[in-house]
Amino acid sequence: MFSSHWTPKQISQMNAKRFMLKLRKKFIPHHFSVLTLIFLLLVSVKYIYILESLDHRAPAIQSLVKHNINCKAIYDMDPVEVGKSLIVRRKTVAEDKDESLTNFTENCPVFTKIRGYDDLCVSEEEKDFPIAYSMVVHKNAWMVERLLRAVYSPNNIYCIHYDQKSTAQFAAAMEGLSRCLPNVFVSSKRETVFYASFSRLKADLNCLSDLLTSEVKWKYVINLCGQDFPLKSNMELVSELRRLRGSSMLETSRPSELKKQRYLYHYELQDATFEYKKLPVKTQQTKTPPPHNIQMFIGNAYFVLSREFVGFINSSPVVRDFLAWSEDTYSPDEHFWATLVRLPGIPGEVPRVQPDITDLMSKTRLVKWQYLEENLYPPCTGQHVRSVCIFGAAELHWLLNYGHWFANKFDPKVDPVLLQCLEEILEEKQKLFQNGRALTCPKG
Repeated sequence: MFSSHWTPKQISQMNAKRFMLKLRKKFIPHHFSVLTLIFLLLVSVKYIYILESLDHRAPAIQSLVKHNINCKAIYDMDPVEVGKSLIVRRKTVAEDKDESLTNFTENCPVFTKIRGYDDLCVSEEEKDFPIAYSMVVHKNAWMVERLLRAVYSPNNIYCIHYDQKSTAQFAAAMEGLSRCLPNVFVSSKRETVFYASFSRLKADLNCLSDLLTSEVKWKYVINLCGQDFPLKSNMELVSELRRLRGSSMLETSRPSELKKQRYLYHYELQDATFEYKKLPVKTQQTKTPPPHNIQMFIGNAYFVLSREFVGFINSSPVVRDFLAWSEDTYSPDEHFWATLVRLPGIPGEVPRVQPDITDLMSKTRLVKWQYLEENLYPPCTGQHVRSVCIFGAAELHWLLNYGHWFANKFDPKVDPVLLQCLEEILEEKQKLFQNGRALTCPKG
């Protein structure tokens, strides 16, 4: 990746000089002909042109800068290295614009080469167990790209749903990713997503519907949002998913009296004066009970679902009725999946008599809530947004050892070192677990 001390153009010029010196030593005798000299000059010019074309396509992008940090020392909580990461955090850097990713993906071979998408090997185990992803995103194109790259495997399939409210630059960047990567596509139907509304649930359902028609016969689907990041390599995820033996994994608990308010009353989407633009607002109109005597459970929006589970909900009239009933509830994605997984007869059913499965028991997402810090987990070393921790580098060891598969939230503006270290460690783990196995690798 690009050094923080040299520009790509300077690197290309130095490489060209070295290239000429090597050719001189190898091929040029003491007396050489004019034709030989002309030939070498043409080769040199072509070499510089190729490298400088990469320079124009891949400008200095902050998201691709590698900081001079020892990630193993960060993992081991070395105080000096953690201190260095804090110094990096204090530096104010310009945020990469979505447009820069759009420009980068205009030349797909250059983009896939520089970002390493074209250099990934696949084991037989991974080939036999493709994973699908539903990525519901709306901003920060480079963060989405880094998330995609971290979970990317050529044999998986990825659906990107971008919000209809997203900027044209963000939408173009997502379209660019889908154009450059054959197993990445944009959802055929996109929603205007509002916080805690039915539209958030519909966004995932749109991707699930598209994924069912994909030629890739995926075994499980995982949903992600733009500030998630994996804590396991693809090889590890395949191993973990196999152990589920067809069951799904998500939070599903009996609702408190407070949470019941979310679906006992009719909610209406109304204008809001802050970032959400619109919010579901509770009315005094009570709702009818759930259809088909469905017993309600509460969880969160994150899921790991088997293909059989998704196929069932896509064709079940009971699920269709429950979905329609949920349309005017508050944050339906936080009861829809948690309730359906308890539905008698559904593939991978969790019996209703079984105890609650909390968010810390389910491995779908590790989230650190401010009011539970120093009780259930150590304090946040990054920043808090709406009581949720945006992780810092000092939490690297805790994140990788808690046992979850993904975590939320991450932000390179809060801590770029943590993301860099997670990328490096996951790449190393993927290679380690693939070592000694039969691999299918790109040609060339």
